[in-house]
Amino acid sequence: MLEIQNLTKKYGKHLAVDHVTFTVPTGQVGILLGPNGAGKSTIIKSIAGLLRYEGGVGIERMPARTLEAKRIFAYVPEIPAMFDALTVREHIEYVRRAYDSPITEEGIQELLRRFELDDKQGKLGNELSKGMMQKVSICCALAIQPRVILLDEPMVGLDPAAIKELKEVVLELKAQGVTVLISTHMLEMVKELWDVMFIMEHGKIIGAYTREQTKDADIEELFFQITGGGEAS
Repeated sequence: MLEIQNLTKKYGKHLAVDHVTFTVPTGQVGILLGPNGAGKSTIIKSIAGLLRYEGGVGIERMPARTLEAKRIFAYVPEIPAMFDALTVREHIEYVRRAYDSPITEEGIQELLRRFELDDKQGKLGNELSKGMMQKVSICCALAIQPRVILLDEPMVGLDPAAIKELKEVVLELKAQGVTVLISTHMLEMVKELWDVMFIMEHGKIIGAYTREQTKDADIEELFFQITGGGEAS
């Protein structure tokens, strides 16, 4: 479960996020949407622990700032950052050791195979394309074997095969009881994935829906109706 409670963030006098509250239930896939300047990026960075904020973020009913919560939380940023001098395999090994993950060697090899990185394990971070860096970032997050995972624009830069694989991974995580939050403007990519949807505008949640409530309505039409045609981002 991922719980956001009265989260508020100011930049000087500017109120970027205004007492936002929402929950992604255990084992469900949530999507976070909003036009430019809605405050979505601030929410994401707050959940990931990259910003100071007022309010609360709970991961499996634990405060997000605790070490116990951080051990079971994974984050795939919109812009992946690699260590120039580490290889693809060393990035995953670094994360595995940092989190003391129980993932096996077979599990690591399976991740690399699924994202077509098995023959690129020796490539250095500064030799990778944007798409390859995104794949490595996803593999590192999955290697933690998290209970809650946040994916920020995870499909940007991925080739069609990798997008298909990531969708399958998200559904597998859901089946395993993992809580997933995806921030994306590529609405067509998450149509078959989402369970709960949150739409932000002007620093607030202006719409929250479950798949059952919408009866499989087109989420793009729903987004544009509630935002008045604002561009998702």
